[in-house]
Amino acid sequence: MDSHTIAAIATANGIGSIAIIRISGNRALEIAKKLSNKESFTPRYATLTNIYSSDHSLIDESIVIYFKAPYSFTAEDVIEIQCHGGYIVAQSILKAVVAEGARLATPGEFSKRAFFNGRIDLSEAEAISQLIEAKSEDAAKILAQQMKGSLKEFIESVRDEIIHILAYSEVSIDYAEEDLPEDLVESIASKLQELSRLLEKTLEASKSREGLMQGFKVAIVGKPNVGKSSLLNRLLNLERAIVSDIAGTTRDTIEEQVKIGTHLIRIIDTAGIREATDEIERIGIQRSLEAIESADIVIALFDSSRECDSEDIQIAKLLEEYREQKHMIVIKNKIDLEQKFVLENFSFDLELNSKESVTPLLERLEEIMNHNNASDEVMLISQRQISAVEATMQNIIEAYEPLESQELEIFSFHLNQAVKEMSSITRPFDNDEMLDKMFGSFCLGK
Repeated sequence: MDSHTIAAIATANGIGSIAIIRISGNRALEIAKKLSNKESFTPRYATLTNIYSSDHSLIDESIVIYFKAPYSFTAEDVIEIQCHGGYIVAQSILKAVVAEGARLATPGEFSKRAFFNGRIDLSEAEAISQLIEAKSEDAAKILAQQMKGSLKEFIESVRDEIIHILAYSEVSIDYAEEDLPEDLVESIASKLQELSRLLEKTLEASKSREGLMQGFKVAIVGKPNVGKSSLLNRLLNLERAIVSDIAGTTRDTIEEQVKIGTHLIRIIDTAGIREATDEIERIGIQRSLEAIESADIVIALFDSSRECDSEDIQIAKLLEEYREQKHMIVIKNKIDLEQKFVLENFSFDLELNSKESVTPLLERLEEIMNHNNASDEVMLISQRQISAVEATMQNIIEAYEPLESQELEIFSFHLNQAVKEMSSITRPFDNDEMLDKMFGSFCLGK
């Protein structure tokens, strides 16, 4: 690992009350002494001091905190300089730090050093990264638990169970002339089935709660002029989408974010689903269908003041296709007008006037999102983790046949692969490219 002392501004760019410059490495304390003209710093003690540039001119009066190795985030000597926020001061201090021999850190390099120094594992590192971008309070709670090692404990328990099973096979290979007792084969198969069920349950829980991490994606669909844009504007409380009586006004998808309860949701107002009259509108309609595919929740609007027509029937059929896959909220809109809409064997979840109160819809959305967090299962928080568990399950499945035929070398090979895949979630040491890519997605200074 690179032994250079690294430095970065750890706070967001822009105007603020304070900014933090973070320095990590064996020269961090030496650099802090030079910039402050002080002879020593007490570990974990906030020291108010002047900070000077390399030409000895005053930059700012700042607070300096020294974290002595190994009692720091990176397990190295770490200095944090808290200065006045703004565009100039923090950059000037960082420039002075670099002039004294540090180099600029790359994105995620502090976390990467913490990983290599044994301070955190990969599951904890990913939790730190995602906590910064958490889209709900529930997501923040889950990620805080993972920072404390909840996922690591789960991974290690599964890994230990596979190794325990593997031990039977490895010992038996030494006595290949004798068949394994039938009850032992059944016991091993039973343990593998239990593991498969546990991992499948974890995968399902993780995929169903993906919206907690990324923000729930909500698609508003319906034929043209049923009030989709009015509903979006009401939810956002601003005139974001163009509202008119002309069919096809919204020719593309419009995406906005809004907080509902403790959750951040991404609302997509789509082009009307109808037979397109030109190529641009056709593309917009195709994107509407794609929005339904990718959405966690679908809000479908029908105009109760107009008679049901072929476009309504088409949308109703589309909703039926996705009913088992998506959370649906079917709304009868414009209930303040004369009611003309009739569609046999078709029911609505809510009735409202989207230009007035949308409180019932907000309550229903919050109910769905809260229900998605009702599970207590351990949650996988990245595609990398999900892929590793899927690969583990595949190797367990492929181990059944050689176990039945007592081809123990092949059986052991698959279990060893399963152990390797599970271990990759917390601490893989043999893939530098993967580590560089993962930590490279972190914030600068983290």
